[in-house]
Amino acid sequence: MERWPWPSGGAWLLVAARALLQLLRSDLRLGRPLLAALALLAALDWLCQRLLPPPAALVVLAGAGWIALSRLARPPRLPVATRAVLITGCDTGFGKETAKKLDATGFTVLATVLDLNSPGALELRDLCSPRLKLLQMDLTKAEDISRVLEITKAHTASTGLWGLVNNAGLNIVVADVELSPVATFRKCMEVNFFGALELTKGLLPLLRHSRGRIVTVGSPAGDMPYPCLAAYGTSKAAIALLMDTFGCELLPWGIKVSIIKPGCFKTDAVTNVNLWEKRKQLLLANIPRELLQAYGEDYIEHVHGQFLNSLRMALPDLSPVVDAIIDALLAAQPRSRYYPGRGLGLMYFIHHYLPEGLRRCFLQNFFINHLLPRALRPGQHGPAPA
Repeated sequence: MERWPWPSGGAWLLVAARALLQLLRSDLRLGRPLLAALALLAALDWLCQRLLPPPAALVVLAGAGWIALSRLARPPRLPVATRAVLITGCDTGFGKETAKKLDATGFTVLATVLDLNSPGALELRDLCSPRLKLLQMDLTKAEDISRVLEITKAHTASTGLWGLVNNAGLNIVVADVELSPVATFRKCMEVNFFGALELTKGLLPLLRHSRGRIVTVGSPAGDMPYPCLAAYGTSKAAIALLMDTFGCELLPWGIKVSIIKPGCFKTDAVTNVNLWEKRKQLLLANIPRELLQAYGEDYIEHVHGQFLNSLRMALPDLSPVVDAIIDALLAAQPRSRYYPGRGLGLMYFIHHYLPEGLRRCFLQNFFINHLLPRALRPGQHGPAPA
């Protein structure tokens, strides 16, 4: 059978030059992902030359190159123009940094904070343009939400509201479900779910009119059973399902819905050791005596220490999350899920594909490795360990 001649070295230089020109025309980020993709394509080219006939090799190489470049290329973005966006929870962390970046980009930003005189609010007031408007709002108070809705409608009467960023979130306790007061579950649901639900529903008429965006900051803790984060994780699981439902129902209206699921980042709320110490002491003071005897105070101290130790892996640079939020607001075709952070791909692979025992061991070693409760230790009176 007649075989096609493989291109000579000079021909490959021409092909490489054309490919380089195409890369320059594409809006690609020059970095490790692009270099890794080019290295893999070179290896694939070497294999194709030796294992496949030239027509098949060209098809495989062209398909692999198209997939790699389409995944790495920056999606086309919409112009900022006079777009307005409302962001919740801008006192610290992702909300504050996103508000600053959007303001610098040219957005009209409505930033909600718990306290108009908090350090974060004062920083936004000092560093941002007059376009940014600070609004006080507590998501657990219906009157605050109603007031913000009215102000937003009045403030965006001429420009319209393009986007809502549900960023505000709350985690009160790090403890086993049995040790966590039911009130902490209610509090997390009030802020992370019901508050976001009420605000989103209130802004839907504006978002339908602009065919805008809803972006919600979720958490991997809503997808997998992180030890001692049940109150926080269940609220994040609820809001993720709600946003998926919104994504389906609002599609005919042209509204696109995205969820950001960050890894561990060094926000003020996460790394405030004094705050976590106070919450631990409050937990110890409110646990029923019989339950405290069964688990032991040293068990709670151990969990607290493991949690603080896990925070050492938190990333100080918040820009991956901020960039994901901005992409969800401005990309012509935003993703439904964003996973900014380190190691999330491995975590989700383990969670979806490995046996339950391995998944549990991984989360415990990665996050919190439990001490045996006091009643289950040898020599203690209590039920025998399973």
